[in-house]
Amino acid sequence: MLGREPAPATDNRETPASVTNVSETSLFAPRATTEQVEEGRLFAPKFDADGLITCVVTDAWSAEVLMVAHMNPEALAKTIQSGEAWFYSRSRGKLWKKGETSGHLQRIVEMRVDCDQDAIWLRVEQIGAGACHTGRASCFYRAVPLKQTDLRRLILDFRNAEKLFDPAQVYGDKGDEPPKT
Repeated sequence: MLGREPAPATDNRETPASVTNVSETSLFAPRATTEQVEEGRLFAPKFDADGLITCVVTDAWSAEVLMVAHMNPEALAKTIQSGEAWFYSRSRGKLWKKGETSGHLQRIVEMRVDCDQDAIWLRVEQIGAGACHTGRASCFYRAVPLKQTDLRRLILDFRNAEKLFDPAQVYGDKGDEPPKT
């Protein structure tokens, strides 16, 4: 059985002591060998120097990219535990639940981690009018032209950029919009 991962939590077999040496303060499993991280079944996310992990969010049904945000360990844990998207705002330095102000929640359909466990992909059911604080369905509503030589004068092309809600009505006139990530 050498080199095999411990049985899933639903299995009644004991977990080897070498896998249970996670400190009391760790939320997730420690990162071990490259093989364990890339081929194993143990979730051991890698947070960057600022304690964050990048999260790509797509619509579970259309596959459209809705947003990219960041999670700290607490946001990632709350997302896993609640089944709803939580993020960490770099600009405001605080945790936030997607939709807590607007009501435009993101219910997780599936969460995946990339090969070296330093990026998260959420497939979500978008509840409410849109994912973007600008009032649009997606934060990715402008296309950058390719094969251009004058990079200082690139003109963005709006795509699927219809505003689905009025941010001033949803977030108020006081600038109380959601944290930008």
